[in-house]
Amino acid sequence: MDVRRTKDGLVRGRRSAPDVVAFLGIPYAAAPFGANRFREPRPVQAWEGVRECRDFGPVAPQSAQLPGAPSWSPGDEDILTLNVWAPASDSGPVPVLVWIHGGAYTFGSSAQPDFDGTALAGAGLVVVTFNYRLGFEGFGHIPPGAEPPYPENRGLLDQIAALRWVRENIAAFGGDPTNVTVAGQSSGATSAACLMVMDRARGLFRRVIAHSAVGPCYSRELAAETTRRVAAAAGIPATSEHLASATPHTLVVASDRVVESYRQDPGSGPRHYNPVIYGPVADGDILPADPLSAAAGASETVDLLVSHTTEEYWLMDAVGSSAKVTTDEQLADFARDFRLPADVVPGYRALMPDAPVLDVYLAIFGDLLFSEYSNRLAERHAQSGGRAFTSRFARHREGPEGVVRAWHSADIPFAFGNLALESVEFLIGGPPRTADHELSQRMMAAWVGFASTGDPGWPPLDGTTSTSQVWYTADSPAGAQNTAARALWRQADFSPLRP
Repeated sequence: MDVRRTKDGLVRGRRSAPDVVAFLGIPYAAAPFGANRFREPRPVQAWEGVRECRDFGPVAPQSAQLPGAPSWSPGDEDILTLNVWAPASDSGPVPVLVWIHGGAYTFGSSAQPDFDGTALAGAGLVVVTFNYRLGFEGFGHIPPGAEPPYPENRGLLDQIAALRWVRENIAAFGGDPTNVTVAGQSSGATSAACLMVMDRARGLFRRVIAHSAVGPCYSRELAAETTRRVAAAAGIPATSEHLASATPHTLVVASDRVVESYRQDPGSGPRHYNPVIYGPVADGDILPADPLSAAAGASETVDLLVSHTTEEYWLMDAVGSSAKVTTDEQLADFARDFRLPADVVPGYRALMPDAPVLDVYLAIFGDLLFSEYSNRLAERHAQSGGRAFTSRFARHREGPEGVVRAWHSADIPFAFGNLALESVEFLIGGPPRTADHELSQRMMAAWVGFASTGDPGWPPLDGTTSTSQVWYTADSPAGAQNTAARALWRQADFSPLRP
């Protein structure tokens, strides 16, 4: 059973556990370069014989180097590959979980160690992870000029191609193509939410798990402004011809220059604080609207499980990817740049009377980008007739170097059952303890239950009240949900971002 047949040919995997076979680096679409560059994903050319699928495929063009993950090298082209963790024995069709990695739409890959699907596969799922186009290759706007025009949201189109591969092939791996859950974290979570409202993705999955969805999406105007800046940084005109002639490496380097320019310029507006320059574009065509405003269209057919951490933005401060805000003047500038409701800053100050300015800023920014957007996504889904569940990750840990908070990404190793990895010790505050393993088992059970039957183990939202699961350990009390903080966001606008 280590060899399976796909529609494109035979693949051979390797045992990642006695009862689980991992098939790595299976192409789901042709290399998106050459004549295929900036186009919708194209079909794979079938192969003869057995394809050895024991190693991850190359990652998408990017400059980041994540702990334990491979880096991109110019010349790597067969980036549209996926990985399957499947039962070693033929146990009949089982639920499928398809994971979309995060990384600000700019970095990351399915090869990150904490995304290994062995534990979840052993718990009763077929797990699929995949790479997709990132940065300019996947989300950069290209002005008209090419014929046919280059589409927006190419990274989302790659994700749909991966889901189509799952529908056509997953039965050969023991998976049930009629019981597919799409899951993701951060930009991967928002990608999953976007798929819920895209016509091209309808019918490809039944459920969505979204951890720390970040929003809102971009307007076409903001995407076009980004392209002008990237082209200028690359030293080329912002035309389809010149952008298509620029190498992926050139556009990666130019994008990094634009990011750094925002980082160094306090007067550059919202992007100064967290200079993410790519994201899904609400173009009215491929992506009709931001998922918040289009939620009703997906409610009848898709169940939704939304989660966030309680201290999201402290991670960005810890790794140095966020601007420092340490004075009252800087905090006032931040509020003005994001057009926050007038009572947000004084409201958070009242809730955190002894906290330094930096902590007030991190609390507000984390709720703005992740928590509030995630909660609204679930609530609007429920209010429009869909089944929606919410949870929040509150586990923190005291250590010799201080407190490791319940920050962005800390929940994912728990949900995947991958705590015993050196690469995740920073996220969780050191080697896992017994209580951490117990928490991981509970979170895995929730994912498996939701992916199997739509029931994670607690009641759904009913449109008016909130019943939220809280994840914590005995040595990290969760505390009550801060409903007062949520009330401060009632007047906040989450429409697509504009220049």
